[in-house]
Amino acid sequence: MTKFITGNHIELLRNGTEYFPALVTAIEQAQQTIDLQTYIFEADAVGVQIADALKAAAQRGVTVRVLMDGFGCKDMPADFVKALKKAGVQVMFYRPKISPWTFKKNRLRRLHRKVAVIDEKIGFVGGINIIDDLNVPDNLPPRVDYAVRVEGALLPSMIASVQKLWRRIKFTHLQALSIDAKPNIQGSTSIKKGVNAAFVLRDNLLHRRDIENAYLTAIKGAKFEIIIANAYFLPGRRFRQALIKAAQRGVKVELLLQGRMEYFLMLATHAFYTVFLKSGIHIFEYRKSYMHCKVAVIDSSWATIGSSNIDPFSMLLAREANIVVQDSAFASELRDEIKQSIQQQSVQVSAQEWLQKNTLKRAMSWLIYGAVKAVLGVIGYSNKH
Repeated sequence: MTKFITGNHIELLRNGTEYFPALVTAIEQAQQTIDLQTYIFEADAVGVQIADALKAAAQRGVTVRVLMDGFGCKDMPADFVKALKKAGVQVMFYRPKISPWTFKKNRLRRLHRKVAVIDEKIGFVGGINIIDDLNVPDNLPPRVDYAVRVEGALLPSMIASVQKLWRRIKFTHLQALSIDAKPNIQGSTSIKKGVNAAFVLRDNLLHRRDIENAYLTAIKGAKFEIIIANAYFLPGRRFRQALIKAAQRGVKVELLLQGRMEYFLMLATHAFYTVFLKSGIHIFEYRKSYMHCKVAVIDSSWATIGSSNIDPFSMLLAREANIVVQDSAFASELRDEIKQSIQQQSVQVSAQEWLQKNTLKRAMSWLIYGAVKAVLGVIGYSNKH
């Protein structure tokens, strides 16, 4: 069950245009510690800006720890990493051994979460990697994504999480531990009249189903509206059934999905279009650019923003982190953002057109979905997941 804590200030950040300035400001004002954990850290204009801020912080005596995924950052230039370390930034890679030809779980488990904690007082969580919004193919408009800036009572759990993972990876790298066993949380205080929120993790030990269960609980309790905007959407059986049952009891269910195919495996999402459309679920495809967000709003009172897609990679293998908020003002703000994308930048999938004119696409989607199921079977997961 999701554990909500009151006394938080949660600020919605839209795209890198709002997230990166907020992150840089926090880094520039840091006095003691900076922990940054991310899937992708691109050495583009934004990456250089963030790196310069981190190096400057380290050089003025701030303890700076950066943990990056070994696959997401596999192309990071060696000189870029060397410059960070030379400035005093502590850098490690999560599971640096990668192989495109293996189905071993350990090689497929990645650090996909995007979390930063500054001075144990300010936190950031979301779906935004360290990469320029304009770093997209074909000179398309900026990608769409979200993050949140967090202050208040959630910070202790965020601090404990980033530091625990850092210690674990440092141990596996056979490096001496130089971090306090228990985080100093003196600066992390509850905010009066703050909102209820939860920091929800997904890992491969104690929190395997936490993010999925948070979604399922909210979906099953929905009274009138479910809006999900998710870039990589390939839900398991329990999730699909929860959405269908919600629609059948009169809840309006809207899915905003990626309309531009980045990877051929994304075609597997279409395998569920028929059953969803026949159940009365509304499907919209974002076509303006690439959508990278992983957000949802239910009944204009429950909302989540984070790194977790609704697919096997996020739900079964990767380390993820979401913020779940119980607050009508925040939920309504995020809802307005998603609805604007639906109304102005998306195309609705018509049930009649989908069933009559997309025979080849439907067939291809089932073939690719079958391949995904086969891979999951090989690594030990069943269809219900």
